[in-house]
Amino acid sequence: MKTIHEMSFEVDKVNKRINVKREFNALLAHVWAAWTRPELLDQWWAPKPYKAKTKTIDFREGGMWLYAMVGPEGQEIWCKADYLAIEDQKNFTGTDAFCDEHGVVTEDFPGSTWYTSFRPVGEATSVEIEIVYRNLSDLEKIIQMGFREGFTAALVNLDELLNP
Repeated sequence: MKTIHEMSFEVDKVNKRINVKREFNALLAHVWAAWTRPELLDQWWAPKPYKAKTKTIDFREGGMWLYAMVGPEGQEIWCKADYLAIEDQKNFTGTDAFCDEHGVVTEDFPGSTWYTSFRPVGEATSVEIEIVYRNLSDLEKIIQMGFREGFTAALVNLDELLNP
């Protein structure tokens, strides 16, 4: 029987960060793969009705993921993640930013640094994410843009992918 796990989503304005914690009913290797392999990322990363479309991914320290979130009318919102540190099946750190289809970062929207960690909990996996912003106005802007709702929806997509 599938169990939906609660998600913890905390906005820490003092330290300019968002802390997210979510547990999935799947083994660590499966959850890790869903976060690191493009054929799986594209199935869950964007909140419906958007779909994620990877242009390129090089999951290694110094590598990059360039992708678009494609809307129902075909509009594309481009983003990139630059991987800074990776410890296989334990954690990875990277910067995240909006960009154009060539990976050129736009300053119109806030960038952030993500610290994502994975921990087995029996046959489930706990994922903890700390997202740090340069300043409070960047954090507030991303919240106003609907990040909480969008990321919550994406994590529900991930749960559905891991537990069909």
